[in-house]
Amino acid sequence: MITLLSTWTFGAALALVALGVFVSYRLFRFPDVTTDGSFTLGAVCATVLLVRGHDPAVATAGGMAAGAVAGIGTGLLHAVFGIEPLLSGILMTTTLASVNLVVLGRSNVPLAGRATLLERGEAAFLPLARAAGFGEAAGEAAQLAFMLVLVATAAAILFAFFRTNLGTAMRAGGDTATMARALGRDTGMLTVAGLAISNALTALSGALYGQLQGFADVQMGIGMVVWGMASVFLGAALVGQTRLGGALAAAVAGSITFRLLVATALRAGLHPDWLKASTALVVFAALVVPRLLTRRPQGSAAR
Repeated sequence: MITLLSTWTFGAALALVALGVFVSYRLFRFPDVTTDGSFTLGAVCATVLLVRGHDPAVATAGGMAAGAVAGIGTGLLHAVFGIEPLLSGILMTTTLASVNLVVLGRSNVPLAGRATLLERGEAAFLPLARAAGFGEAAGEAAQLAFMLVLVATAAAILFAFFRTNLGTAMRAGGDTATMARALGRDTGMLTVAGLAISNALTALSGALYGQLQGFADVQMGIGMVVWGMASVFLGAALVGQTRLGGALAAAVAGSITFRLLVATALRAGLHPDWLKASTALVVFAALVVPRLLTRRPQGSAAR
């Protein structure tokens, strides 16, 4: 039970990466590989602030703000200097590799003995978890409940924002930039704002993930963009075509499901060296299988 709840908690924390990738890739059609660097940046900044004695909420918010700045940097490289989206993200991620190492001071910093935001959340939800009958797993259940509340709040804020006039304009700029420009919108600055939101969510995920595992490492963000893509596509494969609210929920469900699949595969004997290849296989399946399923009925009808 404890292992299952812990898996769900980590999946929920990484769901914020999925939401960030959903914003950058699905809404803005921007393949942003800054995700790898901003995830680590969020963890690094939050960890450094916690080690220096700052309040956990302030430290987590600081990591999130740092991610937003990284997203703005990527957006400006594209919008102002005309650099291609993929190369803009590569340049920013490469820069963040050095920034993260300089800020952290060394490759790995533990959080032993430091109060974290997750501990506060656990304390708040612990009575409810005990009342629900989780027994020895009450602590893990409380952390999961707190994490789910955070993710649900982030998804609700995104849903509300992207239904406002500004949010609708940002979505329109991502779908049809020509039309948005014809309506007098600065699509470049809309993209910058979208990438700031995307990377803020990713950095928040990194800050929470670092507090969950008890340390920050300069290599911890490697592969996060693939994780986010896998979660988004897996969620879309599970739910199908849906509107904004359903698509956000699907991204969250995709992350948790993907974490469960990874944990199941490792418990079944999958060697950790094959984990990245397995992730790529999941993305491939999530992309190809829905297309095959939609083509098959059409082929049958043609016969």
